[in-house]
Amino acid sequence: MITHRHPYDGPPLIAVAHGSRDPRAAATVEALLDDVRRARPGLDVRTAYLDHAAPALPQALSGLDDAVVLPLLLTAAYHSRVDIPAALREACARRPRLRVACGQTLGPHPLLVDALERRLVEAGVEPGDPETAVVLVSAGSSDRRANAVIGGLARAWARRRPWWSVTAAYASAAAPIPAEEVVRLTRAGAPRVVVAPYLLAPGHFADKVERDALAAGAGVVAGVLGSAPELVAVLLERYAQAVRHAGAVASA
Repeated sequence: MITHRHPYDGPPLIAVAHGSRDPRAAATVEALLDDVRRARPGLDVRTAYLDHAAPALPQALSGLDDAVVLPLLLTAAYHSRVDIPAALREACARRPRLRVACGQTLGPHPLLVDALERRLVEAGVEPGDPETAVVLVSAGSSDRRANAVIGGLARAWARRRPWWSVTAAYASAAAPIPAEEVVRLTRAGAPRVVVAPYLLAPGHFADKVERDALAAGAGVVAGVLGSAPELVAVLLERYAQAVRHAGAVASA
């Protein structure tokens, strides 16, 4: 059972990010979590990483009796389905009395489209401009289900706004890649093509997407989602859902 500490607090939140050798990625994650701390003063918010950075999840759980673990990932795929559960099993095997609730990934969520539009506006793009084709770029996955979610997100975004089009592309592991989609749209007559990275933090993928998309003729490549306020709201919503689910399971 997950226990609460006082009306404005709850079990510690452990946000699990992918991790990167690029220091900008960890700095962006910490900026996002600082915003979460400001939004929920008194909540113990900790970071863990799956790779390339410390602490790992078992270390982040050290000293805790209960916690909510949230994948700081935009799409459910291998990391959320395999890596995080494996790390949790390792931590619980070492400490059988540890109680952990695991929440959902950040995406998909309607607020993430708001965050994508925020970054486009910051780059000078009018939301829903019918003369603008948007390429929604995710990191890509070997899991077809994860890539299908991105395709669905692009279609939902296209229904929401009168863009020229919204289509999906993938930085790795799937097709089309961003540069190919920019070229295809340009040849199809799109007056302007812009790229919206569905990426949490700067790093290898974000740099490659920007470089290749601009070289292929994209007019704008927006910034990564980073510490957008919409992500703070989604993260706290996922936290609340995990706490409620844990309470329901404990009382069942």
